[in-house]
Amino acid sequence: MQQDISLRLLPVEASNDAVIKRHIARSLSVKEEHITGFYRLKESIDARSKQVRVSLTLKVFINEPFAHRQVQKILLNDVSHAKHNVIIIGAGPAGIFAALKLIEQGIKPVILERGKDVRARRRDLAVLNKEGIVNPESNYCFGEGGAGTYSDGKLYTRSTKRGDISRILNIFVQFGADEKILCESHPHIGTNKLPGIITAMRNQIRDCGGEVLFEKKVSDFVVQNSAIQSVKTSDGSSFKADAIILATGHSARDIFELLHHKKIFIEAKPFALGVRVEHPQTLIDSIQYHYNANTPPLPGEIGRGLLPPASYSLIEHINNKAMFSFCMCPGGIIAPAATNPGELVVNGWSPSKRNNPFANSGMVVQVEVKDAISYFQNLKPEIRNPNHHISEHQTCDALLLMHFQKEVEQRAYKLGGGNLAAPAQRMVDFCNNKISSTLPECSYLPGVHSADLRKVLPAFVYTALQKSFKTFGDKMTTRYDSRSYFTNDAIVVATESRTSSPVRIPRNEKTLHHVQIKNLYPCGEGAGYAGGIVSAAMDGEKIAATIAVLLQP
Repeated sequence: MQQDISLRLLPVEASNDAVIKRHIARSLSVKEEHITGFYRLKESIDARSKQVRVSLTLKVFINEPFAHRQVQKILLNDVSHAKHNVIIIGAGPAGIFAALKLIEQGIKPVILERGKDVRARRRDLAVLNKEGIVNPESNYCFGEGGAGTYSDGKLYTRSTKRGDISRILNIFVQFGADEKILCESHPHIGTNKLPGIITAMRNQIRDCGGEVLFEKKVSDFVVQNSAIQSVKTSDGSSFKADAIILATGHSARDIFELLHHKKIFIEAKPFALGVRVEHPQTLIDSIQYHYNANTPPLPGEIGRGLLPPASYSLIEHINNKAMFSFCMCPGGIIAPAATNPGELVVNGWSPSKRNNPFANSGMVVQVEVKDAISYFQNLKPEIRNPNHHISEHQTCDALLLMHFQKEVEQRAYKLGGGNLAAPAQRMVDFCNNKISSTLPECSYLPGVHSADLRKVLPAFVYTALQKSFKTFGDKMTTRYDSRSYFTNDAIVVATESRTSSPVRIPRNEKTLHHVQIKNLYPCGEGAGYAGGIVSAAMDGEKIAATIAVLLQP
């Protein structure tokens, strides 16, 4: 007999299979020797009460042979001589999963990636971190695997209606991810492990007859009769295909500009902008898990690896605007994520063990078209970038929010002093409009520079952040010594600005191709239809499945 069962256990109990088995026997009123085995279907941490619990859903085998979890594997075809081929622009999660889905359907994918493979990309990131030199084609956003490869590898999504989340997770396991992601409530692969998984996916695509081409930056679309006839790359190459999937990610500004120049319809899309905040991980642990950081952990709560470093999720509404945490990285590192020289962008990531001493999170404020219009109109002439200035007839420009994003990033770079040093303040000082005389230790490798962040952030952003930080301090306080989230032990680093695409590339709701160009399929985060690895992967599969139906009626 097989049976699913739910248990709530202390962390020390949940880490011991023998103890779990004892609880199963007690709950089901069976003898332990009749239980032949079990595995975890779901696992989550419940820290709402003083005593932390681990919630488990288990598949239990009673009086029958135990069978390990079966990982669902996709079956891939040889597409070397396929009748149809599809160009995929971008080798991020949307592009890679679209390619795998096409191969399942017997269609050959040809991936054009502007950046480098994961190994070569790692060398460019080392230069970026140590010397502050940005390679515009190979950085934290561009290159094999996309932004997620070296930006944490979190697999959590709320996009349950976009596709089959379990299928995406199973595919990751098929290519080398730990099976634990199949049961975790917030699955996480880690920046140190994801590159190997991406490499395995690329090798499989090639082994099946698909193509993955690196350093192939798309420079032009040849359009005729409302269809793309060919795709040109900056090295002079030209590619033709039955369909084109545009999966370039949220930072491919040159693609947005190319589409706009060729009068292929795009539109401004609201996004979020703010800062990255970093606390000592021990403080976040003591707040979330309710223990005193100055004394040994309480039995069964945290310590000895029984609980992971704590995370948090926060949201506040200030003046009808949402201010919220974004891409929270427990045990993580703040990283430079600029894609062009002279710009400063920060992001966060965590290794698989999440064992760094800091917890960081983006803290961002919603930005709409009206905010950007007001921002540009109120800039003082002496600090205004003439390339980003707008006149009244430009206020509906599809690239308006992209220019706003770029303006703030360039101001952050200047205030940081160059070489990607980031302007920063202690949290309480930031809220009191005080330049910090010293800054706490920070994980950001290019270094931080004490500055007044009001010179970087638009007024509506920093005022919302100031109010929210104080509110969050009231919500997140330790039980034992009243320390809180609102503390000068936390550092506020500017600027977190690549939360999502500032442009949407609209597509037909039924056919999923572009509203004007019938063989162009906008896809993933860069087109405004996803937000993160899993949702982008699901959108890539959705587009590929739609194309397969069209090409193989």
